[in-house]
Amino acid sequence: MKPAPFEYHAPSSIEEVLDLKSQYGDDAKFLAGGQSLVPAMNFRIVQPSVLIDLNRVNELSYIREDKHTLRVGAMARERHLEFDASIQKHAPLLHEAVPFIAHPQIRNRGTIGGSIVHADPAAELPVLMLALNARLKAKSKKSERWIEAKGFFAGMFTTALEPDEALVEIEIPFAEKNTGWSFMEVAPRLGDYAMMGVAALVTLDKNKKCTSAKLVYLNAGDGPVEAVEAEKLLEGEVLNDTLIESAASYASEKEINPFGNIHASADFQRHLAKVLTQKTLKQALERVSQ
Repeated sequence: MKPAPFEYHAPSSIEEVLDLKSQYGDDAKFLAGGQSLVPAMNFRIVQPSVLIDLNRVNELSYIREDKHTLRVGAMARERHLEFDASIQKHAPLLHEAVPFIAHPQIRNRGTIGGSIVHADPAAELPVLMLALNARLKAKSKKSERWIEAKGFFAGMFTTALEPDEALVEIEIPFAEKNTGWSFMEVAPRLGDYAMMGVAALVTLDKNKKCTSAKLVYLNAGDGPVEAVEAEKLLEGEVLNDTLIESAASYASEKEINPFGNIHASADFQRHLAKVLTQKTLKQALERVSQ
């Protein structure tokens, strides 16, 4: 199939982009990497009347260090994240997880901002933003604001962005000291959408007690799902297999809401979540002392 007719704009500055979004609002869609939007348009699942192509806006493509944070432009390609030395050093969880995103050909074109705004419950980047306590800068013609990742994702394929706003930057804090990380997922084939996945972070104090933990799941609800109560079971404790098993059981039984699909029933997704939670927590714990 081919997309429905649309009006096409290719601005070269963020000012032009925001002028166009202010003018057209919800009638306009941004074209970033196009790896999700173009297939949806071809099948006419999405039929924007206006397409704003961001690929000439070079000022939105960067990765740089700023004091104790990483700043990533919304048009930075996923492939750039995969090989950037600053990402590897200061956000090792993100570095580890990016290769799980689809295939290299997709990552060559796909952008961090495009994936985040698409807000697919089965996508890795929304989960990682929540796990890493990222902040997202939304900008309109008249103003700009920062949105915490936990308040950005509003449901399936839905975000907190207003009709006249664009996501322009992602801010990721440097990884804390004494923090271990792990990302794992299970997919039918390498590059396919995962049936279940989890990002885990564990921070320990000098007495080996867990001061903070993060467990965030993909394909486990209508957006990235954080297992807040399971995290609380770990905090303030010296972690062992029994505690880890308890947290994994609680998260998989009480805190996620998988829908099931043609590859896995909801019960099997819960089973995967439990197994992956145990494995990621143990790996994260091992990495704290490395």
